[in-house]
Amino acid sequence: MGNVVKAMTLRTQLVLLQVFIVLAVVLTVGLAAMLMQERQIREASQERMIGVAQSVAQLPTIIEAYDDADPAKTIQPIAELIRDASNVAYVVVTDDKGIRYSHPNPDRIGEPVSTDPSVALSGAMYVGTQTGTLGESWRVKVPVFDSSGAVMGQVSVGILESALREDFLGDITGFLLALGAATVVGVIAATGVARIVRRRIYGLEPDEIRSLLETREATLHGIREGMLALDERGDISLCNDSAARLLGLDSPAEAIGKPASELLDDLTMLIADSHVDESTPQRLVLSGERVLVARAAAVRVQKRRVGTVVTLMDRTELDHALRDLAGAQSLTEGLRAQQHEFSNTLHTIGGLIELEEFDAARRVIERAGDGGALSRLDAPDAVQDIELAAILLAKRARARELGVGLDISDASLPAGPADGDLSTVVGNLIDNALDAAGRGGHVVVAIERDARSDTVICVEDDGPGVPIENRGDVFRLGFSTKSRDRQRGYGLTLVARIVERRGGSIELSPAAIGGARFAIRLPVAELAEVTA
Repeated sequence: MGNVVKAMTLRTQLVLLQVFIVLAVVLTVGLAAMLMQERQIREASQERMIGVAQSVAQLPTIIEAYDDADPAKTIQPIAELIRDASNVAYVVVTDDKGIRYSHPNPDRIGEPVSTDPSVALSGAMYVGTQTGTLGESWRVKVPVFDSSGAVMGQVSVGILESALREDFLGDITGFLLALGAATVVGVIAATGVARIVRRRIYGLEPDEIRSLLETREATLHGIREGMLALDERGDISLCNDSAARLLGLDSPAEAIGKPASELLDDLTMLIADSHVDESTPQRLVLSGERVLVARAAAVRVQKRRVGTVVTLMDRTELDHALRDLAGAQSLTEGLRAQQHEFSNTLHTIGGLIELEEFDAARRVIERAGDGGALSRLDAPDAVQDIELAAILLAKRARARELGVGLDISDASLPAGPADGDLSTVVGNLIDNALDAAGRGGHVVVAIERDARSDTVICVEDDGPGVPIENRGDVFRLGFSTKSRDRQRGYGLTLVARIVERRGGSIELSPAAIGGARFAIRLPVAELAEVTA
C-alpha cells in the first residue's frame, strides 16, 4: 500500500485525500440528518395518535354508547370517520374485556383484540410498536373512563410502520439528491485545490521538494559568507550559520522574524538602493563593533519582488591584517630610511673630519644624537605593544605622504599589555585628524596612563574643527563633514562603540592648536578582559 501511495503524484494524492474527506463529511452529515428526520416523523406521528386517541376516549357520544345494547352500531361510524380525517391506520375502541366495538375491517368487530390490552385497561397510556391484524404498527392505547372514573374500555390508534417508512423515504429522497450534488461539488473543488497547490509549489513532487530543502540547508550553512533573506517588510526570514556568527548571535534561529535594522546599522539604505538598482554595489555596514561588507540583491518570483537577499563578509579581520602588514611595511621602510640617513650622516662627519672642521662635525653628531626617526620607539619608556607601535609608525608615514605634521608626545608611549581596542581607537582617531588637518596641517597625539592607570588618548588637529551643532552627530553611523561618500562615517562610530563597551568616556572640544580635540579614556580594569 505504501508503495502505491509513493507511486502516485502529489496532485492525485491531494485529490483522493480531499475526496475521502468530502465523502466522510457528507456521509456523516447525511446519516445524522436521516436519523433526525426519522425521529421527527415518529414523534410527530406519536403526538397525532395521542391526540386522536384521547379525543375519541373523551367523546361523550362514545362514552354514552357503552350503555347501548349494540355499542358498535354507534361507535364504528364515528371511529371510521375520525380515522379517515386524522390519516391514521386504525381507530379501535374496545370494552373492559378487550372486545372490539370498531375496526377498519368490520368483520373483526366483536372479536377480542390481538394484542395485550392490560396496560390501557389498568388506567395507563401505552405507546409502542406491536403487530396486529393489520400488520406491524406504531400505536397508542389510552383508557376510556366512565363518569365515576372507572375504566370501561380502551381506544387504540395506530399507524403502520410501512406507512412511516414510506413517509421517511419520500422526505429523504430530496435530501439524498442534495447530498449527491454536494459530493460532486466537493470533488470538483478538491481537484481545483490540488491544481492550485501544485502550481504554488511550481509543480514539484514531495521527493523533489525534500531534495531541494536538503541541498539548500547543506549549501546555506556550508558557505563561509553570511547570508540573510528578508521579506517584503524587511524582517529576516532566513539566516545561515556564518551570518549568525557575524551578527554575534548564538544561533540562526535568534535572527528569524527580527527587523534587519535591529541587527545591522545602515542596512535600510542598502536595501532601498537594491529596489532601484539591481546591480547595487557592496558597501560597509556595522554589526556592533564589527565592520561588514554587505551586498543586497532583490529576489523576484515570476517578475514579482518577494524580498531581498543580503550577503555579508567580515572586513574587520581583513582590516586588522592589513593594519599589521602596513605597520610592518612602515617599520621596514623606516629602518631602510634610517640606515640611509645614518650612512649620509657618517659620510658628512667623515668629510668634516677630513676638512678638519671638528666643531662642525661635533654639531652634526649632536644633531643626530636622537638616533633618527625611530628613536622614540626604542627608548626605555617606549611602546611595548608592538601592534600600537606599528600603527603609530604607519600613521607617521601616511602623515608624511599627506604633508601633515604628526607629533607623538614623549609621554605618550606607556608600557602595557597588548590591546587591540587601543590600536583601533588610536588608528581611527589619527585618520580622522589627518583628514581634518589637510596638507600643511598639524596633528598632536598623546597616549598616557592617568593616576587610576586608565589609558587616556588625546588627538588634536589644527583643521576647521567640529561645529557646535554637529558635535552630537560625529559619532553617529554614516555622518561625515568631509563628503557624502557612503563609505565614510564609520571610524568614529567604531570608536564610540568600543568606548561604550569598555565603560570609558569621550570628550570632544576645541583644540589648543585651532581644530578639534578628542580625549578618550579607556578603563584599565576592562583591559584585562580584552587581552585575556
